[in-house]
Amino acid sequence: MSVRFRSLGLFGSAAALLCLAGCATRAVDVKPAPANPAEFAIWSCERIGDELEDVQKRAADLAYAVDERGGNNIVALGFGLAVFWPALLAMRPQGLEAQDLARLKGRYEALQQAARARHCPPDSLALPPARLAALPVAVGERLVYEDRREGRPRSASTEWTLRVRALRRGEVDYQVEGAAGGVLRHDSAGNVVEAPPGALTWPHLLRSDLTLGQVVAGEMQVSGDPLDRARLRGQVVAVGPQVAAGRRFDVAIVELFGDAQRGERFTRLDGAMVVDRASGLLLRLDLRSAQPAFSLQRRLTRIEAAAP
Repeated sequence: MSVRFRSLGLFGSAAALLCLAGCATRAVDVKPAPANPAEFAIWSCERIGDELEDVQKRAADLAYAVDERGGNNIVALGFGLAVFWPALLAMRPQGLEAQDLARLKGRYEALQQAARARHCPPDSLALPPARLAALPVAVGERLVYEDRREGRPRSASTEWTLRVRALRRGEVDYQVEGAAGGVLRHDSAGNVVEAPPGALTWPHLLRSDLTLGQVVAGEMQVSGDPLDRARLRGQVVAVGPQVAAGRRFDVAIVELFGDAQRGERFTRLDGAMVVDRASGLLLRLDLRSAQPAFSLQRRLTRIEAAAP
């Protein structure tokens, strides 16, 4: 594995940085800031679709960031790329976040008008061929991970295999192979939003377009078990190219810390996560905790070609 990164010299306090952001709570009546559809008149339908996707991801990131500080539960709405705009706009009209969200909503509406004027097909989750070709994996390929649990010898490692079922705008869909079976989905930022029972998920821990020094926060959960969960903070401590499993990736390394909870019992958790910034694909996950559900080392070891 070869690595070349830009990294932080010192790892600052993620909690302190979050506190600097201030507080926000929900309200109503954030009005869209008008944008001119003529700005997009010469754009192709493919380019308009890409921009619509980007606007929605930025709006969701912004809404989650405000929600994180305000202690609301917008996460429970369960939306991903298909942003529920009325819910996103239900926040106080004061502040930079509300202004930014209003601008994004105005841009979204202008893009929709431009799409109608060009008679573009309805919004589709299908990725354009050029974007599919640029991704580090393809439909049908098998991603094989090595899993190890804390305190067990290396010989006790097991394999965890995912077969790529679909590559869509904003998400990647896998079939989990082996006895467990089931479906796993993550978004383009690397958030695991669906997984088989017993597998780890982190529905909105990461943000799109991870940059050096960026602070993240969210929950990690055990799918199907409401008692096992962890509250995490983190910071992007390195970004750059990395070769793993014979493929080249543009990765972000996120250092994590927080508390794992089992019912009323809390234990310390720390670790790191490595994700591909282009696709959200997980390259490595290291978690250390006295709570067994959150004690795991997972590493991508190889990518196998699709069956003919």
